Amino acid sequence: MMNEKELKAANLLIDLALEEDVATGDITTDNLIPAETRKNAYMVAKADGVIAGLEVAEIVFRKLDQTLIWDTKVKDGDKVKSGDIIVRFEASYRALLTGERTALNFFQRMSGIASMSAIYADAVKDYKTVILDTRKTLPGFRMLDKYSVKTGGATNHRIGLFDMVMIKDNHIEVAGGITAAVDQIKAKIPADIKIEVETTTIAQVKEALGAGADIIMLDNMDNATMTQAVEIINGKAKVEASGNMTLERLKEVAATGVDYISIGALTHSVQAMDISQRLEA
Repeated sequence: MMNEKELKAANLLIDLALEEDVATGDITTDNLIPAETRKNAYMVAKADGVIAGLEVAEIVFRKLDQTLIWDTKVKDGDKVKSGDIIVRFEASYRALLTGERTALNFFQRMSGIASMSAIYADAVKDYKTVILDTRKTLPGFRMLDKYSVKTGGATNHRIGLFDMVMIKDNHIEVAGGITAAVDQIKAKIPADIKIEVETTTIAQVKEALGAGADIIMLDNMDNATMTQAVEIINGKAKVEASGNMTLERLKEVAATGVDYISIGALTHSVQAMDISQRLEA
């Protein structure tokens, strides 16, 4: 189930999407289909994957027809096979045709993210390592993208710039070093906010550890260097591996002992899941 913030984001985006697509009306459907006609429809998976976004698809149709009858056969987070019926529903024939593309645009994207997240999470299931998402989301869609990630079994990193400190190379340069950057930040933020520091060398790892970083990011390091860094940190901070994290490389990286692997591709390179809407005969 989506939380309050996710549902709020979904409603805003759906309103924008319907205004973009429908605007003053569906001139084809409205001039061919009598207003009082009702119809049954269903959505079917045309590929294997993990479902995410059922509530969003429902909201689309309910905004067009409040009398919508929505009968889900699976729930978000469920794995489906090609050919599986996902949901059956009844509504105004006009609503079914007018809302179809908008509903599927949301639903296919969200299920695509969930499906990819499940693949990455499954790849490290035998390790302690957790797969994280990033801020590389479609602008405006962050709450839905991140909902889809966790629905697929991966984990949300920070939501935005406001809920966690991430000290990167440009910050370090301006502050005059990692220690100076961490000290300045600690003096200005609440103690319960986590501080993460991006590092690219063992020397920076040691400095970040000494400065008291909560999470140390190992950015674009080879596996041998990451193994050395994990040994140096020795549980005194959490360790995140980032950069060039392909599916083929995941197990090797997880074997170094890192706590997290962040994957931008979960949301920035989405392949929509193939889902079709069909009308009952």
